[in-house]
Amino acid sequence: MTNHGLTGTTVLVSGASIAGPALAFWLARHGAAVTVVEKAPELRTGGQAVDFKGAVHRAVLDHMGLYEEIERRATGGHDQTVIDADGRAITTIPGDFTGGDVEIRRGDLAAVLYEHTAETCEYVFGDTVTSLTETADGVHVTFREAAPRTFDLVVGADGIHSAVRRLAFGPEADFVRHLGYHYALADVGDLGLAGGAVMYNEPGRMCAVGGPKAPAFFVFATDADDRAARLDAARDDALAQQRMLAEAYRGAGWRVGEVVDRLPGSTGFYLDSISQVRIDRWSSGRIVLLGDSAWGNTLGGFGTGLAVVGAYVLAGELAAAGGDHRVAFAEYEAVMRRYAKVAKKGNAGPFLAPRTRAGGWLRNAIFRFRPMLALMLRMTDDYATDVDLRDYPRPSGVS
Repeated sequence: MTNHGLTGTTVLVSGASIAGPALAFWLARHGAAVTVVEKAPELRTGGQAVDFKGAVHRAVLDHMGLYEEIERRATGGHDQTVIDADGRAITTIPGDFTGGDVEIRRGDLAAVLYEHTAETCEYVFGDTVTSLTETADGVHVTFREAAPRTFDLVVGADGIHSAVRRLAFGPEADFVRHLGYHYALADVGDLGLAGGAVMYNEPGRMCAVGGPKAPAFFVFATDADDRAARLDAARDDALAQQRMLAEAYRGAGWRVGEVVDRLPGSTGFYLDSISQVRIDRWSSGRIVLLGDSAWGNTLGGFGTGLAVVGAYVLAGELAAAGGDHRVAFAEYEAVMRRYAKVAKKGNAGPFLAPRTRAGGWLRNAIFRFRPMLALMLRMTDDYATDVDLRDYPRPSGVS
């Protein structure tokens, strides 16, 4: 039976990456009038590959009717070779470890979600929320560019540096904990690598290039000096970030210098910290957080799955409660707090860029010792399925 439990409910979603459009997909089908506001001037199509794993992720994507489309755009989850400074293979990271059951470039996934919501939701690019004032019957919102509007509900799906979280809960410094590493992505073009995807490590820094994940990928330690603070201060200055990234990799072996030299002419450059969000509640009145704005960005391979499942749960609880946000937000937290615990424990930095040579040797040994690798794969499967999905009211147009 079709359910329109949110008919007439107006919702502002801040953020048009993955969590925001995934939530918009469900809210619109439950009858809500959804507006998505995004700071970027257009849909951001770059970024590293992301993946889905396990029965829970598959069930949500099947409910959305998107799994086969994602499979058609999948990267294929290719293996990655860990190399030494001379380009010789040390070990292989199998595709089923890094790529889950299905792997897709982040930008391609964002495009899929946008394509399935653009006709039913309002998208506003190049703008951002500047104030939130809750009233008895809604949230009065001002924007940097657009005229003020009032919405029944506001959702912060705007990432680790969430404007909604800052405005509704307090300064970022009160909730975001830096985990000692930064990462960067950039499409630097073809390096002519015959061996496909490769990863090169030195203590505290990693550079990976090639294969279906196209962008160059950097992970480097940043808590031993003031580099972390300077990188964060330059958040909106890509050229300054590129200069600091080059500084962080000065003297690196293999062909890292060549990769870094291509940064100024690269496309899709993005740099940020690996961080956790520590916040007691994800909601305040009519305002709620979803995705990285709620649990952080630890680069552990679970963020995209958490975002898509969280969107399904949040929209489903709102529909089940007939739009009563107080009931729905409490149930959303009850379901997702345990499931999102992997983001509270994870930090991919030490794994991707061990600080010592011994740490790098141990990391590589895991991939040579098949029983240990099998154990890690089982652990990731357990994390990905550690939630009981509820049977929410059936929205319009969803099987």
